[in-house]
Amino acid sequence: MGDKRLLVVEDDRAIAELVSYHFGKEGFAVTVTPSGDEALLLVSEQRPDLVILDWMIEGISGIEVCRRLRRNPGTISLPILMLTARGEEDDRVRGLETGADDFVTKPFSPKELLARANALLRRAQPTLVADKLSYAGLEMDVGAHRVRRNGRAIALGPTEYRLLRHFLKNPAKVFSRQQLLDTVWPHNEDIELRTVDVHIRRLRLALSAAGEPDLIRTVRSEGYSLDSDSAE
Repeated sequence: MGDKRLLVVEDDRAIAELVSYHFGKEGFAVTVTPSGDEALLLVSEQRPDLVILDWMIEGISGIEVCRRLRRNPGTISLPILMLTARGEEDDRVRGLETGADDFVTKPFSPKELLARANALLRRAQPTLVADKLSYAGLEMDVGAHRVRRNGRAIALGPTEYRLLRHFLKNPAKVFSRQQLLDTVWPHNEDIELRTVDVHIRRLRLALSAAGEPDLIRTVRSEGYSLDSDSAE
């Protein structure tokens, strides 16, 4: 996860330094601010890959920063991890409802914080160039979370959706099972490679439910690709 930009919004200097140290060691370029107002300015100047946001900060609150980032089309998909001393369930729910992707309460383990952050980055879209992805009659509306093939609506589970999104961003490219596992599964430590095969099979069935040709190509000893040539 090297070369990722992290913005830490935290007014406790000791915690900010602790987070900066551990993420810096992992190759993150870390920017720290204690102010919600400055955080919004920094995000607009250079969009980070991830924001770690404290609930109680100077100026506007962390929850308001989160709310404003989610209202802005340019940052609607920006991964946000809230870091707070508030441990009450209602506060966690409020944070998640406002748009936070995950929630870590103080005191925390830096190792766990890194693991949670990396999981968010794996789930996040590396670059959302457009709201729509298409290939060989397949269309994905990322904003609306809808998929169609030749105009027919396709219902997909969350994992099959992430698999297809990855394939649509990289058509005709072959990915090994391990590469797909690392990219598509947020927590892959305990997942077996054959799990990939199961979800590929489900994706195939969903895409070809109306009898259309199979667009998923199996490359023996290599992996899988989304390839229209396989449908000929």
